[in-house]
Amino acid sequence: MINSLILAAGISLSSHCPAGFEKAESNRCELRTVYQFYDSLQNRGVGGTQTSLPKHVDGYSPQQIDLGRYLFFDPILSANQVQSCASCHQPDKGFSDGHGRSVGFDGKLLPRSAPSLWNSAFLDRFFWDGRAKTLEEQAKGPLYAPEEMNNKPEELLERLNQNKEYQRLFRAAFPGSIAIEESQLLTVLAAFQASLISLNSRYDRYAHGDHKALNSEEIAGMNVFRSFVARCSECHTPPLFTNNQIAVIGTPEPEGMALDIGAEKTFNSSVLKGGFKVPTLRNIEFTAPYMHSGVFPSLREATEFYNKGRGHAVPNGVEMQIHWHIWEPNLKEEELDLIVSFMKTLSDETFKPKTPKQLPSGLPVLADVPAASKESKDSIPQTAMRR
Repeated sequence: MINSLILAAGISLSSHCPAGFEKAESNRCELRTVYQFYDSLQNRGVGGTQTSLPKHVDGYSPQQIDLGRYLFFDPILSANQVQSCASCHQPDKGFSDGHGRSVGFDGKLLPRSAPSLWNSAFLDRFFWDGRAKTLEEQAKGPLYAPEEMNNKPEELLERLNQNKEYQRLFRAAFPGSIAIEESQLLTVLAAFQASLISLNSRYDRYAHGDHKALNSEEIAGMNVFRSFVARCSECHTPPLFTNNQIAVIGTPEPEGMALDIGAEKTFNSSVLKGGFKVPTLRNIEFTAPYMHSGVFPSLREATEFYNKGRGHAVPNGVEMQIHWHIWEPNLKEEELDLIVSFMKTLSDETFKPKTPKQLPSGLPVLADVPAASKESKDSIPQTAMRR
């Protein structure tokens, strides 16, 4: 291994806030967006386009955000030093990974896909089953899950504290600190994820008054999307295009895979059997395949699912309380195409962060994860840690 000190030579943390943020007093980065000027309620998804945003987290320092960026791409966080957070949340794939089911530790196939991280600052539920309430709590999941990064808190902290470059960078991010602590690690990972803001799409320009930002087909698609017939915006609520709630919609599992009970386990409620968090549609065209286990390869197929009838894919003998917004809209083929065209106007990677060219650990950036072996595909028990 090349000496990490040589590789890390010259690494320093940014003193500037990321794009879209303004440095306030006490070295705090605060989000700035046109949506902050609106005062209409966010949960009125079928109202006007100029809708306000929900509460969000910000106020991290530029140094904390930048340190989180380095750690996000650094395989030092995994026990085998092969996987990084970015292995499953790749910037060029909408901070997902392009797999229907993500690849975990030692090439094991996980039961669920990697959700996008865009606009995580506005969310108050994380993971597909909504089991985490903060970004810091969410970060613990993949770090310590045996099926994912397979680390242990004490071993991870020992490794970081033995790295002189990370010692120096953590002191820069947390002035006065001596040893790297778990709370600091979770803070910087949360800080970086909270900086991933995507609110400058063509749709947003249209919503702010530039009605030439969308063409006639896309506007028609928006009208179908927001209609009381299709009812897409009832759950995929603008401007985040998620209401961050749990919904039971009855999506099928990949062939041969047992039913994933989803949020039923999180909330100990049979009403939520097969329930999952409503994902954002921001940058949705980059995050195929779709649904919690990637059962639909294309955006068109995922859209068509909602048109095939309430509960049509629920396995025989399984009781599911399908969300009341799911019904039988009987949309025409061309209307489904219009919805897909509209969803693609939600793409915006203006503030996509730069991938580091080198890491404080000296490990390769975005190290390849071994492909899931055939033997491992069905080896994850239903009680295993899931995304």
